[in-house]
Amino acid sequence: MKDRQTRNNYGPRHLSGYQIMWMLVTFDLPVDTREHRAAATKFRQFLLDIGFEMSQFSNYLRFCSGKEQFEAYVRQIEASLPAWGDIYIFQFTDRQYENIVRFSDQARQRRRKNPEQLALF
Repeated sequence: MKDRQTRNNYGPRHLSGYQIMWMLVTFDLPVDTREHRAAATKFRQFLLDIGFEMSQFSNYLRFCSGKEQFEAYVRQIEASLPAWGDIYIFQFTDRQYENIVRFSDQARQRRRKNPEQLALF
């Protein structure tokens, strides 16, 4: 038993695909005035600056190491919300991400490769 405890406390830890999270920020922001367009652009740029990647024009994805990091990003986004529009934040596990079905130009696309599993020391 002692060897198992030592290995669990000091050896590399592999994150489970059920613990690793993905964030999807999706939004509908008005762009009918110059002020609205500037606010929408600023919000999109903010998401890119904090590590999101654009999946579609109003859909941004980011990998998170767990619930705590997810909540930290939610707080950052909340502090940077534009004055107008709707913003939704979805969370799902790495295992659920693997099962996303994607079509492009009426053809089913291969699954995107998940990032390599992290080892924490």
